[in-house]
Amino acid sequence: MVHWLQEETGGLLTLCAVSIAVLLFLIIKVKLEPFIALLVSGLALALVAGLSVEEIVGTALSSKESVLEKGFGGLLGHIAPIVGLGTILGAILERSGGADVLTRRLLSVAGERGAPLAMGLAGLIFGIPVFFDVGIFVLAPLVYITARRGGRSLVLYAMPLLAGLSMTHAFLPPHPGAVAVAGLLEVPLGWLIIFGLVCGIPAFLVAGVAWGAWIGKRVFIEVPDEYIVAEKDKVELEQEDAEPEPEPSLALVGLIIAVPLVLILLATFSTVWWEDSPALPTLTFIGNPVVALTLAVLLAMYLLGIRRGISTAELSDLAARSLRPIGMILLVIGGGAFFGAVVSATGVGKALAGTMSDAGLPVIVLAYLIACGLRVAQGSATVAIVTTGGIVAPLVKAEDYSDPHIALIAIAISAGSIIASHVNDGGFWIISRYFNMSVRDTIKTWTVLETILSIVGFAMAAGLSIFI
Repeated sequence: MVHWLQEETGGLLTLCAVSIAVLLFLIIKVKLEPFIALLVSGLALALVAGLSVEEIVGTALSSKESVLEKGFGGLLGHIAPIVGLGTILGAILERSGGADVLTRRLLSVAGERGAPLAMGLAGLIFGIPVFFDVGIFVLAPLVYITARRGGRSLVLYAMPLLAGLSMTHAFLPPHPGAVAVAGLLEVPLGWLIIFGLVCGIPAFLVAGVAWGAWIGKRVFIEVPDEYIVAEKDKVELEQEDAEPEPEPSLALVGLIIAVPLVLILLATFSTVWWEDSPALPTLTFIGNPVVALTLAVLLAMYLLGIRRGISTAELSDLAARSLRPIGMILLVIGGGAFFGAVVSATGVGKALAGTMSDAGLPVIVLAYLIACGLRVAQGSATVAIVTTGGIVAPLVKAEDYSDPHIALIAIAISAGSIIASHVNDGGFWIISRYFNMSVRDTIKTWTVLETILSIVGFAMAAGLSIFI
């Protein structure tokens, strides 16, 4: 009986490994969209593992929820409104000029000597509500101007900015990866915010500030003249065509960014601090991530939009345009959730848990290593996160972990998903293009930065997990 069980466990683990290999083959060699590749590999795993058609896709006569419905519906119902609202909030902050206000104020306070740190803080703060690539598009011109005025390498100013944007994108809600892994592991976003900051800020300081300062003195990248000229022409044209819009205050920008984070944190910890308080239902309601982000979006629409002369029609159009790019992101996350649901339904998760228990390997280490492998192999951080989350979720549920410990496992997965960005990562090419770097220079600067960010973030999470 024991021998048969071991063979079954080995077979399940082999099936899981083969399905991941098929997934990577479809993405890397066949160039199939990750969403379709996740569906195909998930369906193949389910069929080969022996799940019935009714279990996989359901039937007209069955009222039981299928694995397909459970995988897609369960996670997307949780994260889709959060990601959508976060995207709209970021678009309004970008349109209002909040990034310019924030960056210029930080630069004026820091001075020439502290300009690289100021750029890093701008990326860190503005990166909370906006996507990584949007943050680059908006803030890159300010990096160019700052580097030109300082007469130093563009790398010195770009690395801290990129570290700030990457850290928030990987570790903090409402970014898709962070929200997805929280949903897969069923951990409150409040805990993810706390440990995302606790683990992410040291990683940002080491990768963005320390590494950025060191490599910025050794890799000299000039600011392209044509870009500075284009920016000047753009500003002059805007000044000729229309009156410039009044800029929002720094306090207002900070308030809009802080509102959803504070409300979510209050809801998370109110059950501990004010368990018997009559205010608990209210705090729980307004601190729900969807409600908190809805309130923040409404505040932004009024304070940064309508009150400053932006019509509701323009705000509606802005929201619609900002939501277009996230469709495929949500489908990839849904596909990853389906793959994870198949892993759970086939018993692969239990088999992996038993193997890990015998080997003495902590879940947090396994989660990080799987995410690293998937990231390096296929390039997409989102695919690495949702695939790893799906594999690890049954292991987490099998153990009696506290919410803080689960949040640290989520951080480990996020950390693994950003390691060693190279030529199979779209972000690699955006950075190479926007910061005038060759492939070799991008590897020497950005790839190393991401690796440091990943290792330090994981080390912080793993260290804290020993005590929590």
